[in-house]
Amino acid sequence: MKLFRKSKSKFYWYDFTVRGRRYRGSTQETKATRATKTASLKLAEVVEGTDPLPTKPFVLDEFFQRFFAWVHDARLEEKTRTYYRNGWRLLKVTAVVNMRLDEITSEYIDRLKFPGSSANANCALRTLRRMFHKAEEWKLIDRVPKVRLMKEHGRSLRLDEDAERKLLGAAGACKWRKRTSDLFRDIVVLMRDTGMRNQRELYRMRIENLDWEHRLIFVPDSKTAEGRRLVPMSRRVLEVLRERCGTRQEGWVFPSARSMSGHISSIDRLFRQARAKAGLPKDLMLYCARHDYGARVLMRTGNLAAVMKTMGHRDVKTAMHYQHPELEIVRDALDYNAGTKGAEITV
Repeated sequence: MKLFRKSKSKFYWYDFTVRGRRYRGSTQETKATRATKTASLKLAEVVEGTDPLPTKPFVLDEFFQRFFAWVHDARLEEKTRTYYRNGWRLLKVTAVVNMRLDEITSEYIDRLKFPGSSANANCALRTLRRMFHKAEEWKLIDRVPKVRLMKEHGRSLRLDEDAERKLLGAAGACKWRKRTSDLFRDIVVLMRDTGMRNQRELYRMRIENLDWEHRLIFVPDSKTAEGRRLVPMSRRVLEVLRERCGTRQEGWVFPSARSMSGHISSIDRLFRQARAKAGLPKDLMLYCARHDYGARVLMRTGNLAAVMKTMGHRDVKTAMHYQHPELEIVRDALDYNAGTKGAEITV
């Protein structure tokens, strides 16, 4: 550490470098002994990561390198890392990447525009908000600007019976290999009849967790603690799994030699191809089959607790999203009442 006096200043100044960053400023002291003590305290604060000194603010594009180094090393789910990568992909094409962290205000963030749905925009905004909080934690900014998320309307589309029929018909016209077509068909059927989360649960299904006698699937690991559950097998699910597992007694239900994990991790490309050929809306995702499962089970059983248990929900509000006004039931009730009144009038 260097301690010196400027020609036009009565105070002693300090100058030192920590982790490749230079720190320079006035001690506001005129005596060498007190100036040395003040400068030593500044150095200790920097080394301990509690630097109160103003430093040159990062541009967001520069800061992202440090942020993603943290994302890579932190104890995060791989899905969370992917989420932040997607968020940065959306952010880096906007003008905000060339702005200093201390210049980005809440008003400016509100004016940012992103392609796609509200969920897409919120992915970018949540990533930006997390970056700001890390910058504050690392004492690169004084405060975090408020990042207001856009209102999401949730999934209204359902991968219902009609959508399944169109997807499987389109898949047959895609000229895939038989093994690929069979995989696509099996995943769609299982998604609709089990309501499992595709990436975290369905793709990781193991033969050891299939109870053939009682027609149950055990989910050992999921998004929440409630996700550890038993899922009943429908007749279709039983047939699909029997055919796919054959005589194997253990291992992945959907093995993949190409994946480091040993099991498939996505059929998104196949789903997009089949969806486009079937002429279905782009908002329809494979995950919409889970939404359809919840709606069907709730409609046919009227048992919200059963829906929560088989789908691994902890929050009643989440499960309530599967309650839909079934127009056929309402129409039948109205027709029944009208017919009854008509009969009474005739008599």
